[in-house]
Parts: sequence; structure tokens; C-alpha cells
Amino acid sequence: MKKYSAILLYLVLILVFPIESEGKNNDVAADTRCPVCGMFVAKYPQWQASVTDSNEKVYYFDGVKDLMAYYFSPSEFGAGAGDVIKDIAVKDYYTQKWFDGKTAWFVVGSDVLGPMGHELVPFSSQAAAENFFKDHHGKEILQFTAIDAKRIHSMRQGHKMKMMKK
Repeated sequence: MKKYSAILLYLVLILVFPIESEGKNNDVAADTRCPVCGMFVAKYPQWQASVTDSNEKVYYFDGVKDLMAYYFSPSEFGAGAGDVIKDIAVKDYYTQKWFDGKTAWFVVGSDVLGPMGHELVPFSSQAAAENFFKDHHGKEILQFTAIDAKRIHSMRQGHKMKMMKK
């Protein structure tokens, strides 16, 4: 009887307290390539970022730096003329939970490198960004609106790969 009680309790707990999902971007297919650099995104789960366009198409990136390159020049990386970026999602470096990239705090110039070198390291709170900044010798902490195309272009120099044509 104890066995059935434990199972019933477990089922009730699952219904009352569902397992928290990290967001709609949990499962990046193994063959998904970054539209900016062509790298396989699933190989770098810690650095994944995404945009969703006005047609509900989701594009995945192997880091925020490439996401921002796409954000500033989507047509350069295959987006249609009428496509508009609707949502931006990034993973908090410490918690690995997806959240709205427009609300993120990004550490620039730290000693932690992403898949293609220096990266914009995202955090969902200013306090976490400040801790990382101190621990990893960051150069700046920026909010989304402080990032511009010139900075992204500068960060990407020497780390460009040619996107494979389909």
C-alpha cells in the first residue's frame, strides 16, 4: 500500500508543481547551423542564442556575438526583405536558463572565450554580470541597447567563417 501511496503522491506533485522548462529553445537539432558562421549550434549548448522572426521562424546561433551580427544585418545572412526580428532569447551564463535577450546584461572582454573567441557573455541580472566581470577580468558591462554594429564587427574580425550555401 505504501508503494501506491508514494506513486500517487508523486503524480499529484507533478500535476501541482510541473517540471520547469527552460523555454521554447530547449532542443536545438544536431544539424542546426548558425546562419552567421555556419558552425553546428548544438555543439555549444552553453553559448546558444536565438531570434524568432515575424513569420515565427527561429534561428539559432552559437553565441550572442553572431546573434547580434544577424540582428544588425539580417539580409546579409539570408533573412527575407520583409522579415522582422520579433524575439531574442539568450542563456544566462550561470543558470543556463533561456530569457529575453533584450533585458540581458552582457560582459565584454572577459577571460572566458566562446566558440569563436571573445563573446558577449549574457546574464539575467546586473548582480550576476558584475560578479562575473570581477571574477573574469571583464572590460565592460553593457545592456542590449548599448551594443552597436560597429562593436560587433570589431569583435568578429578574424573569426569569420563562410556560411555554406544550401
